[in-house]
Formats: sequence, C-alpha cells, structure tokens
Amino acid sequence: MTGHGQNPVDRRALTLDTIAAVLPIDRRDKLAELLTDQDIETLRHLVNEGMGENTLRALTSDLAYLQAWCLAATGHPLPWPAPEALLLKFVAHHLWNPEQRLKDSEHGMPSVIGGLLRDKGLLRVDGPHAPDTVRRRLASWSTLTKWRGVTGAFASPALRQAIRLAVRATPRPRKRKSAKAVTGDVLAQLLATCGGGTLRDLRDRAILMVAFASGGRRRSEVAALRIDQLTVEPPIEREDGPPLPSLSIHFGRTKTSGADHDALVYLTGRPVEALQAWLQAAKIRNGSVFRKVDRWGNVSDRALDAQSINEVVKQRARQAGLDSREFSAHGLRSGYLTEAANRGVPLPEAMEQSRHRSVQQASRYYNHASRRTGRAARLLP
Repeated sequence: MTGHGQNPVDRRALTLDTIAAVLPIDRRDKLAELLTDQDIETLRHLVNEGMGENTLRALTSDLAYLQAWCLAATGHPLPWPAPEALLLKFVAHHLWNPEQRLKDSEHGMPSVIGGLLRDKGLLRVDGPHAPDTVRRRLASWSTLTKWRGVTGAFASPALRQAIRLAVRATPRPRKRKSAKAVTGDVLAQLLATCGGGTLRDLRDRAILMVAFASGGRRRSEVAALRIDQLTVEPPIEREDGPPLPSLSIHFGRTKTSGADHDALVYLTGRPVEALQAWLQAAKIRNGSVFRKVDRWGNVSDRALDAQSINEVVKQRARQAGLDSREFSAHGLRSGYLTEAANRGVPLPEAMEQSRHRSVQQASRYYNHASRRTGRAARLLP
C-alpha cells in the first residue's frame, strides 16, 4: 500500500479522473492497470499542453496496447527509449505471412503472447495487423518517446526496411472505412426512417443531418459535441422565402485542424431545425448534445460514445432496406465531399466545411465524381 492507503493501480485511476474529459474514461480501470505512473504523468502533461482530444485518445489507446504487448513479450514495461531490437520484434509480431505461419507455428506473434493480449481484450484479429495500424502505433510510440525527452531508433534503416519487407510479403487490399458513401440520396433514405416522432427518431435525425451538413464530421466529434460548442448566428436572409436559421459549431482542435487552428463550421436551415427539435424535445440545456434514449423514452445524462454514432447509421440503413454492412459513420464524411463534388461546390469551399487539410485527400472524391460523370465514361452512352 502506498500514499493514503492506496495501491498504485487505485492511485493511477484517481489521476486518470483528473483528465477524464479527454480520455476514454469508460476504460479507466483497465488503463490504470496497463499504464505506469510515468505514463500517466506524460498523459497529464500532454493535456496541460493542450494536445487535441482525438490525438490524445489515440495516443492513450496505442500506449496501453504497447505496454500490454511489451509486458507479454518481455515480462517488463516499455523501456524509454526502446532499443531497436524491441522495435523490430514489434514489427515481426504484427506483420507476418499467414502462409509461412502454416509451416512454422511460431512465425509472427507467438500464440502465448497473442493469448495474453486477447484475454485483456486488446487483440481481436487472428492474422497479421494492417500495415497502417502498425505504422500508427510506431508513430505514437515515437511521439511519446520525444515527449519524454529521449531519442528512439524509429528512423533507423533496419526498422524501415523491416516494415517495407513485411508489407511486401503480406500484401493486403486497402479497405475503405465505409464501403459506400452516404451521399444526398442515401441520406434522404436514412432520414425517411426517422419520421416516427419519438425521441430516438428526433435524435437520430439530428445526428445524421448535423454530422453530414457540418462537413462530414467524425463520429468521435459528433459523440463529444456539447451545448457550449453551439452558437446561434443571425438568420440567413434569402429572396425566395423566409430567413434560414443559422448556427456555428466550435469543434476546437481536431485531427486535421492543426495545433494552431480551431475547427469552426456553420449549419444553415434544416440541420439547425433538426438539432433544435431534438434539444427542445429532450429538454437538453447544457452538457452533452447527443445522449442515449432507453426503450421507455428516458434521456440519459451521459453522452453517446463514438460506436453508438456508427450504430445509428447502420440501424437506419437496415430500416431503409439497405445493406448495413456497406455503410458506416465514416460514409457521412466521404458522402459530404462526394455530394459537394456532384453539386459543383468548389473544392476549397467544401474543404472549409469538412476541415480537410490535405487537398490530395479531399480531391479524391472530386476526381471520382468527375470521372464517373465525365465524357470519358460516356463514350458509348
């Protein structure tokens, strides 16, 4: 026992409470077991430095996995800095050839280590990891190493070559986060299932319209949305009808907004009306915007999690008679840009709303739209 009668795990759990606003606190107890005292202090330092919430959540998740893997593989917590041999071992355990595994049962991640990670709920795949996942975790490892004031071997030629050879040996097609984009016509079908007038219908309608119209917001951003991020703006005047309600949403730092820029987007018209209808019916005046509604119509005080936003999209797709496996919350993001391209919205204007930093990434949706409707695709109409 240490401190005021607390063991180290309890002490770390209490420390995590102080930064609960930006960490996945529903996993607090598990994180307290996996992370070391120094890990917790590093995370608290990052919070104080103002690191973006989504970035910090990803770093925390990756750090917990890395600590669990290192304990299973070596019997010790992560060393700082990690030696090159440990980095190479991480790559070998996560990028391997399934065909070689049939010949050598110890090729790749040893079954004992895999079993320990599965018991903790940290390993869900039976085969090798996706290369992007391995690269992301190595990048998180490198970032945390720098924040601790030490230098790692993440840029070593041996590590780069190991990753390159492993990826080449196990080619895998890149999977889209959402097989199909939720474009305007698909969104209309989803919204048509929300006409029942129940609280859940009003909530889901607001989620779909706000997530799409705000530039295809990420599900984590929609789930974390709070009343104090909303600002009522002056109505938008128009010649052919009554003024349209307007609202601004301050998302702060996001995955793509950069360290020195906050994401601010505007909603106009129907999405604003849908959001206001939900907030009024649910009697929400502060705190989280989107919350759980139970079968009896009771509204929870707690926010929906990101996975629940994804399930809203899938459930409404099923109700609309669509294949829910082809749609996810990310389809709202890709669908926004695709719809903007189809309607002739200039790419820079659409990127202002979607908050994409990479023109190359955003322009893919525009290129696909122009190719599909262009003359080259209609030589034999």
